[in-house]
Amino acid sequence: MSSSKCNEILEKLKSLYNPKNVEGAARFGINSEGNYGVSIPVLRKMAREIGKNHEFAQELWACRVNDTRILACYVDEPKKVTEAQMEAWVKDFNSWDVCDQVCGNLFDRTEFAHKKAIEWSSRKEEFVKRAGFVLMATLAVHDKQSTDAEFLKFLPIIKRESIDERNFVKKSVNWALRQIGKRNAVLNKKAIEIAKEIQKINSKSACWIANDAIRELESDAIRKKLN
Repeated sequence: MSSSKCNEILEKLKSLYNPKNVEGAARFGINSEGNYGVSIPVLRKMAREIGKNHEFAQELWACRVNDTRILACYVDEPKKVTEAQMEAWVKDFNSWDVCDQVCGNLFDRTEFAHKKAIEWSSRKEEFVKRAGFVLMATLAVHDKQSTDAEFLKFLPIIKRESIDERNFVKKSVNWALRQIGKRNAVLNKKAIEIAKEIQKINSKSACWIANDAIRELESDAIRKKLN
């Protein structure tokens, strides 16, 4: 696809600009700069109309707009995504919505997903680190092939990083722990064990992560589902 097609998409997004959505999203910590506030269902419909196209996804990403970047992750082809692309895109993350959409709709479907989850979890940048834990969470849901051993590798990392007080990191660590614990009965038991270890750490963040995860993972609803 040509850059003219990219300009056409940009113009369409501009015409759909929703200031109320942008304002509302900002209250939840979503970057309002370069954001047209187009809803996810509308972006998904646009992606279906465009079709899968790896090269065009790169053009959309280069527009540096939240909406085009989310659109890019729907349009891209996971098998064509390289490590270099993942590293380039993750450095551009400046808003949790883009981070979560890209990790949960594209990166977790690549052959590098487990590797990057581990690597990024120890990075200093807030959204790169979040991306590592979002990958752990979304892999626990979408990756049906990996063994329990692959997810058990994540638990010591979750414990190690539970002391990070930054909101977007803290919430992603909690998300990863909960999703791993909901994958099956074996991982549920292990996740609860690690959560109880995290509870003992002298950290507000760790305490919140552990208490919230235990509340869900020990709930009757989850126990019933896993049994």
